[in-house]
Amino acid sequence: MTLSSATHSATINTVTVEYAARRKFRLNHEHGKIFDLLDAVYDPELTGVSLWDLGVLQNVSQQGAQWLVTISPTYSGCPAIDIMIEDIKVCLTNAGMEPVKVETQLSPAWTTDWVSPAGKTAMISHGIAACESQVICPQCHSQHVSRLSQFGSTSCKALYRCLDCLESFDYFKPL
Repeated sequence: MTLSSATHSATINTVTVEYAARRKFRLNHEHGKIFDLLDAVYDPELTGVSLWDLGVLQNVSQQGAQWLVTISPTYSGCPAIDIMIEDIKVCLTNAGMEPVKVETQLSPAWTTDWVSPAGKTAMISHGIAACESQVICPQCHSQHVSRLSQFGSTSCKALYRCLDCLESFDYFKPL
């Protein structure tokens, strides 16, 4: 469900109800500063998109002396998950927050409704069509596109070609 949306340009302003709830959760969270630290951890396959903006980072808690970070991978078997876990541990350890444990949460399953507007905008700036219901070319913003393959550079993306500017591009599939 969309609260508001703008025309497609270099910036996406679509805020889903699910993302709005995540944002409120983070703003009111007792460990909000830890979330802020983790904004420096990016998805290794989507350069410039933080784990928070991608909707992967779910929670931070403290259990005794240990910090527990909960993430939800975009797809079961995501090949980038081990790198994400290591990057989270390095980020918090470098900030003096250790020991750190990262757990994956598969339920509820990750959804593109958790992706922030900043995450969608970053995808577009890197030539990836954002996870919107209408596939838009990230180069010329045309809706005149054709799917070349159900799978792009990773299983969470499909490969498209713009019929106006003739550029091929990945489309982050909505779930």
